[in-house]
Amino acid sequence: MATALNRWGPYTNMRSLAQLGPKIISRADGVYVYDDRGRQYIDGHGGLWLANVGYGRREIIDAIAQQAEALAWFPSFGGFANEPSLRLADRLVELMRVDGMAHVMFSNDGSEAVETALKIARQYWKALGRATKYKFITRRYAYHGVTMGALSVQGVTVNRIDFEPLLPGVIHVAAPYANHCSMHPDSSVCTFACARAVEDAILTQGADTVAAFIAEPVQAAGGVILPPADYLRQVREICRRHDVLFIADEVVTGFGRLGSWFGSRHYGIQPDIMTMAKGITSGYIPLGATAVSDRVFAAFLDSSVPGNPEFRHGNTYSGHPIAAAAALVNLDILEREQLPEHTREMGPILRKALQSVQTRHPQWVQDANAEGLLGRLELVDPTGKRKPGELGAAMAQHMYDLGVIVRPLGDIVTFSPPLIISEQQIVQMVAVTEEALMRVQAQS
Repeated sequence: MATALNRWGPYTNMRSLAQLGPKIISRADGVYVYDDRGRQYIDGHGGLWLANVGYGRREIIDAIAQQAEALAWFPSFGGFANEPSLRLADRLVELMRVDGMAHVMFSNDGSEAVETALKIARQYWKALGRATKYKFITRRYAYHGVTMGALSVQGVTVNRIDFEPLLPGVIHVAAPYANHCSMHPDSSVCTFACARAVEDAILTQGADTVAAFIAEPVQAAGGVILPPADYLRQVREICRRHDVLFIADEVVTGFGRLGSWFGSRHYGIQPDIMTMAKGITSGYIPLGATAVSDRVFAAFLDSSVPGNPEFRHGNTYSGHPIAAAAALVNLDILEREQLPEHTREMGPILRKALQSVQTRHPQWVQDANAEGLLGRLELVDPTGKRKPGELGAAMAQHMYDLGVIVRPLGDIVTFSPPLIISEQQIVQMVAVTEEALMRVQAQS
């Protein structure tokens, strides 16, 4: 048997792992995964926000095998390309035309996609002769990845603090977190002060020093923070007014998660740059992408622009043919089975089911909500016996014991099941959630 400690797990307390051992997942099908003992679980978290088309899709598996036989890999540096990556770029540009995107650069994951976006933003302004525009504005609770640039614009303090000092020129502002509003904590009426905080930061720093504002349409790993309906439109207009690029981090919200193809579209905005990963292949193989508007791309193409037109950035596996082949079939499935539309139908069912748990357990559930198939159940311990995070961890363990896998973020239990999930499976998943909550209460 393999030794657990030989593999250093990501975001894993290795001391605990040494004591408890790993939870080994051996196979998967549809919305279900199976452990090494053959036990079945509903994957209530879609792996890690990403198993959009579900597990065991033979079409994707066959596409990966066929592409590996034809061309497993060849670099895309210096003008080389492969046919699957060219087709995927065309497909994505057509899909995102309504979102204002016109050109795509490929990477390996979401962190690299964000890193690419940040570097594009800085070089864009230098190419236009405005080198003083190098700063980034981001938000508290933001999660944009683990590479040093992406980590710098992250707003989850515990993830950042051990790696400081990070990238200079990053300003954090308040998140649009209605349940924990830092701008008006004693008011139940939203004044969009968090949107104005973005403008205040731009004005305080000086618009001529700010390159871009970056935001996830929904702050997933920050606790599934759902913004007020008009927040992103207001911030997009602020950025436009002050000539600041808007980067939409669609790594989680892209490819149907909210009931629209992209979170930007869901909230009615057109960004300057978009980052993608996760649902682009539904996790069958790693792939990231960064898309830009014609306006941004022109700075790297137009011979009249004085700056260096070569973007001196790239990943060894950029445009990997196997990943591109998998993504193309994944997009076929999303479109053919109308999974964004299905998500739009299932979202209210998930929201209502979670809110019914809150109604029945008001002392224990502070908030329950969902947008599309991205949900949250925020817990509070009325006994005051548990430390922060212990309630969420206990809930997740009980749910695992009962056959549902979720991810706790502190005391917030988050949900992002495969988009193929049925109403019956949602009801079952939330019933397990309530049973786990009652077990927690019984132990108090």
